[in-house]
Amino acid sequence: MTSALDLDIQFLPGVGPKRADLLKTELNLFTIRDVLQFFPFRYIDRSKFYPICELQPAMASVQVKGTITNLQTEGSGHKTRLKATLYDGTGMLDLVWFTNIKWVKEMLKPNTEYVVFGRISEFKSHISMSHPEIEEFKKFSAKNIQGFVGVYPSTEKIRNANIHGKTFRAMIEASFEKIGNEIISETLPAYILKEFGLPNLRETYKILHMPSNLADVSKAQFRVKFEELFWLQLGMAFKKQVHTQYVKGFKFSRENDKLLRLFYKHHLPFSLTGAQVRVMSEIRADVESGNHMNRLIQGDVGSGKTLIAILSMLMAIDNGHQACLMAPTEILAQQHYMSLQKLLGNLPISIALLTGSTKKKERDSIHQGLQNGTIHIVIGTHALLEDIVQFNNLGLCVIDEQHRFGVAQRARLWKKNSQTPHILVMTATPIPRTLAMTLYGDLDVSVIDELPPGRKPIQTILLRDSQRLKMHGLLRQQIKEGRQAYIVYPLIQESEKLDYKDLEDGYASITQAFPLPNYSTTVVHGKMKPQDKEYSMQLFAQGKADILVATTVIEVGVDVPNATVMVIESAERFGLSQLHQLRGRVGRGGEQSYCILMAGNKLSNEGKTRLESMVQTTDGFELAEIDLKLRGPGDIEGTQQSGLPITLKLANLAKDGNIIQIARRKAFEIIEKDPTLQLPENNILYKGLQAKNIQKISWRDIS
Repeated sequence: MTSALDLDIQFLPGVGPKRADLLKTELNLFTIRDVLQFFPFRYIDRSKFYPICELQPAMASVQVKGTITNLQTEGSGHKTRLKATLYDGTGMLDLVWFTNIKWVKEMLKPNTEYVVFGRISEFKSHISMSHPEIEEFKKFSAKNIQGFVGVYPSTEKIRNANIHGKTFRAMIEASFEKIGNEIISETLPAYILKEFGLPNLRETYKILHMPSNLADVSKAQFRVKFEELFWLQLGMAFKKQVHTQYVKGFKFSRENDKLLRLFYKHHLPFSLTGAQVRVMSEIRADVESGNHMNRLIQGDVGSGKTLIAILSMLMAIDNGHQACLMAPTEILAQQHYMSLQKLLGNLPISIALLTGSTKKKERDSIHQGLQNGTIHIVIGTHALLEDIVQFNNLGLCVIDEQHRFGVAQRARLWKKNSQTPHILVMTATPIPRTLAMTLYGDLDVSVIDELPPGRKPIQTILLRDSQRLKMHGLLRQQIKEGRQAYIVYPLIQESEKLDYKDLEDGYASITQAFPLPNYSTTVVHGKMKPQDKEYSMQLFAQGKADILVATTVIEVGVDVPNATVMVIESAERFGLSQLHQLRGRVGRGGEQSYCILMAGNKLSNEGKTRLESMVQTTDGFELAEIDLKLRGPGDIEGTQQSGLPITLKLANLAKDGNIIQIARRKAFEIIEKDPTLQLPENNILYKGLQAKNIQKISWRDIS
């Protein structure tokens, strides 16, 4: 028997095929079930009426009662609008419609009292309300609306089609009438509902759409948020235990530590920090256990993640395996290659670099060396993913800035081995703990939260365009002392001519302010040929250029200890994470370093908060938390919230950290007691996982 919950919304009173198509396209509302799960994002007290004289442009949606005293059409063609004046005895409010003008004009009656609801705006010193929800007061009173009413998500097309909160509320009421007394099947086991005091689904829907008080709303919202986050965590916990049970890893014994001991004794550039020692212990425990390692290393800029990667690769080589390190850009791959050659050059280890620029003869030689095992470590870009690249015995894969590679891309690399190699993924983008628990909950996470000793905190300075001469003065002083400087321009996409011109103009003005022969300036951007880019980088790295003008291609991987100044032009156009990454390019030597944020004279409130946060702290994890609150979880790590395995209707990864922890604790507790979810009380969970296919985003799919 077909459930009423699966009935198409076009059959609801007042909807019909045309409106249904729009609601399906714009809001993904297909069935009555979808309508009931289309929750308000906030609530307003519809028992309260605001006097027009108290209305302010900054107010959210408000409710007003008054009489239509004037109704007229203004403009012509596509600029036609309908304007009505509402008077309540304390003042006048303009009501404006740009669409559905004929219908609204026929519906409105002069000298009739109406209830009007909408958002206040201001135009030419007059307050107004565009496309308000409007109803005759006598009809409104007959409904006896009391207390709180939900405000629903919408789009411009939905509003222009005259679909407002009143329409949604009518759809909700009709939906409850259609399902009648039909049982709404539960999606959580009874023991979870009891443990957390959660209302059942019918009660949850009723409260969220027709609340009598906000306390009940809070309980119902917790039910929905907990469930959304619980399914994410349960999918990760289930996948993790299956992976641990069935995927075995190579066993690296410390008894074989020859190269590693040699490196520690003679080649280690400085003592490991306490955080590095802790992370190495965690890695050692993984690879000695015989289980497959799947570990994410989070470490702030300059915290020493590369050294952790080197030590891990030495463990693999000591145990007869090869290792690879994949980086997202040629610049970063070359930087890693130079670092490894410098640190491991005196050890009997063969290291190769494979990128898109590698010449055919050298490429063929590297392919052969990887196949016969004479190359111990290969560092590369996407070139490592080519089918022709095969390994003799790959034991460890290190992925740097891992979020820049797709899951499918990474999988191609470790499937080049008959047995899955150990996986170490690294990111220099600090991830807030709540987000890490959601995005990487099925990986083991290590955090390097300590910088090497002797590093001086970078001094960050915010300057406006009008203070450019002050920036020039600091650059001249640093160059006079033998230091170097980066000047970075925004480049959102390499094809954007506007941004490219910004860099060209910037380069011209810098060379004018810092002319030859006293100063030497070079430039790097994404449109350059690889060999030209490498030449410019080497000029700067070798100290032959004082200033490097660049786009964000130098965001990661560039390590020039003598560079002490990072100037970021149009800094308001960068996100906090990127600003922090760029700042991390300096401060790598023992000298005091500076990050200068050049901003326009007009800043949005969010832009001002971002830049002031950069000035106030150099802690990447603190900045990540601020960024999460400012922007939400959408773009953190390049993973859109909509890209999660389930759509989060109410849960917010930025604000619901406490619920994430509760849901995670419960999910992992259940899997620990019932790894395959075969107990009768967990049958609903097993079926739910199968239906939701939650594992599809799992970062453990790398194996």
